[in-house]
Amino acid sequence: MNRVVFDANEFLYSMFLRGPTEIYVGIVPPPLRSALSNILHNLTTPVVLANDILQWEWQRAGQTLQRFAINTTYGVGGMFDRASEMGIERHSEDFGQTLAVWGVPEPFYLVLPLLGPSNPRDAVGKLLVDGYFDPLGMYLSNTNRDEAIYARTGLGAVDQYSSVMNELDQIKKTSVDYYAAIRSMYHQKRNAEIRNGAEADLPPIPD
Repeated sequence: MNRVVFDANEFLYSMFLRGPTEIYVGIVPPPLRSALSNILHNLTTPVVLANDILQWEWQRAGQTLQRFAINTTYGVGGMFDRASEMGIERHSEDFGQTLAVWGVPEPFYLVLPLLGPSNPRDAVGKLLVDGYFDPLGMYLSNTNRDEAIYARTGLGAVDQYSSVMNELDQIKKTSVDYYAAIRSMYHQKRNAEIRNGAEADLPPIPD
């Protein structure tokens, strides 16, 4: 089932996402693309902060607040990532990671339509919980501003895809099984995010 959904996603990406992304990369200059990406990341601050707190990561919650204050003011509404320039690095958190931190296991790998690699635990966080931590999204939804919702979602998809499009093409060319390669990379990336970048505890290696 996962491979069928994966192939369907690849078809939809090639039909509806690759073209707009290539136009976006070709027309919009890099500084403006960077500014738009920074704004989108800045808007996710409430989601990151809420999950920092739910994980009892008080230091990271403080960094999230610092980043938002600095980038919203000194960074001109989030267009410039001044916080990173000051040594306060960006991090991402979501409710799937929060569930993992509190011991909820990953039942099995699951490819979601359009959204791609995931698992039931992370799907619950992304689709059912994190939206309630997003005040802008809630406001747009409750005031029936569908055009703004579509614009934000579309720009976010193009921005995210543009950052990985070339790398995905390279993986597709060099991997024996593209699906398996993406699945492996997803697990590694997700585990690193859950550990907040800390090294995994590995069993001792015999001499």
